Amino acid sequence: MGEEKFGAVMGVLVPQVIRLITENYSYDEMTAANEFYGSDLYALLEQEDTKIWHFSPLTLFNMFDEEKKMGNFEIPEEA
Repeated sequence: MGEEKFGAVMGVLVPQVIRLITENYSYDEMTAANEFYGSDLYALLEQEDTKIWHFSPLTLFNMFDEEKKMGNFEIPEEA
């Protein structure tokens, strides 16, 4: 995927995950964004070659939630 397309995907995906964080953690948008951007999940997400960006916002939120609660997360297997 080209850098421009990847940027577009991230531009759509990240706000949806942040919205789910605000809804489920009762964080304001800034806090949710800071928590997400500071996560190990986001560090992998911004690396195109990990292919984590192809997961749905809900799956990414669940991975974020697992990281927050357990200190790490598992990458789901493809169906």
